[in-house]
Amino acid sequence: YVVVSPRVFNQPKPPKFLRPEEIKKLFDSLTLETPTQIRTYAMVILAYSLGLRPCEIGRITLDDISFQKRELTISSRKMGNPVVLPIPYKTLKVIAAYVHKARPESVYRELFLTCNKAYRPISTNVISNHISKAMKEAGLSSSAYWLRHSYAQGLLRLGRSIYEIKEMMGHQNIRSSQRYLYIHIELMRKVLLDETL
Repeated sequence: YVVVSPRVFNQPKPPKFLRPEEIKKLFDSLTLETPTQIRTYAMVILAYSLGLRPCEIGRITLDDISFQKRELTISSRKMGNPVVLPIPYKTLKVIAAYVHKARPESVYRELFLTCNKAYRPISTNVISNHISKAMKEAGLSSSAYWLRHSYAQGLLRLGRSIYEIKEMMGHQNIRSSQRYLYIHIELMRKVLLDETL
């Protein structure tokens, strides 16, 4: 007998992410010699350590960052739900280095500005391009969103629940967060094969 099941269309594809050794390779390749490089480093670490979208990175203002509390307020997310995120110490140091050493003085309050006069906020496309270029120069065939997906994988490895991941990723629907469960291979092997992580 042949069992025929109905066709399934539009299956969600698992997000692509970087393995820990690829993350190390990326950060090892970044340099801090020019204002542009310092700015790129800050954008990359925000995408990776906080899981921010390029558009969210572009909307960060100086007023959104509390260096004393080590918090970042994201007031405008994709689904409209604002959030206050704790900033890892290393990320805070990189942001501070950019603000004090590489960010030009400007009337604009946006964190990231162009490096050429007249200084103005940079666009989402420019942020995506700089992050993607840094990854390409590190020998990684990936895009800015891979860092966001890598952040979600890190949360899973730390034992965060799907509901916590939903809030930290800024998802309105739990189904958007569930995609990340499909690619947590280590956890799947632990459950299925009783392997140690």
